[in-house]
Amino acid sequence: MTSRAALPPGAWPWLHGLARWIGTWLFHPVFRLRVRGRDRVPAEGPVVLVGNHSSLVDGPLLLGVLGRSSVFLIKHELFHGPLGWVLYRLGHLPVRRGEPDRTPMLAAVRVLRGGGVVGVFPEGTRGEGTVRSAENGAAWLARSTGAVVLPVACRGTLRPSGARRRFRPRVDVLFGEPFRLPAGKGRAGLAAATERLRVELAGLVAELDRQRGGETAPARQQPPAKGSERGGRA
Repeated sequence: MTSRAALPPGAWPWLHGLARWIGTWLFHPVFRLRVRGRDRVPAEGPVVLVGNHSSLVDGPLLLGVLGRSSVFLIKHELFHGPLGWVLYRLGHLPVRRGEPDRTPMLAAVRVLRGGGVVGVFPEGTRGEGTVRSAENGAAWLARSTGAVVLPVACRGTLRPSGARRRFRPRVDVLFGEPFRLPAGKGRAGLAAATERLRVELAGLVAELDRQRGGETAPARQQPPAKGSERGGRA
């Protein structure tokens, strides 16, 4: 049973639980799915889940394999029509990229203070998933609530450019060790926390690439990204 405290107001716990159950089984006929490190997911308490992002499938996939109820920050463009209604009822939060948007962030804070899990793709948009940059939102949430950060890497959901349609591609999900961010103050402290988060996640993606035997290019460490001063970008 999904706890109401783990979801924002307006969400339907029974629908969220049904979506998690469907997600647990939905992707096995479509992918050759391998999940490692699931025992690293904290069984209780507030968690900011941070993942690399290369496909629309990443969010639903993580919702199914995580093993706990989770709320994701999702671009607000998807919250229209029937899909938007379902996303709201599942408890997910619409966030506007590239501009201040404190409403979803404060809703995420309430979920975390209720002992829930909030999922963030800190790159801010889909790409190669190598985490060459990160926005400040995930670090801001973790530092504001005392939540641990749980990195997760996902590979194989993105079809390579120019490749033919694939039949049951191999998809790997790797959970890393949860960690806490440094508690420095001000913009410098938030920037340092964001960079720590980015490095941890990029390193986990690189580790998964090595485990996959070089099927995807390993992530390269990049200079610190210029993160936003606001906590409203995720």
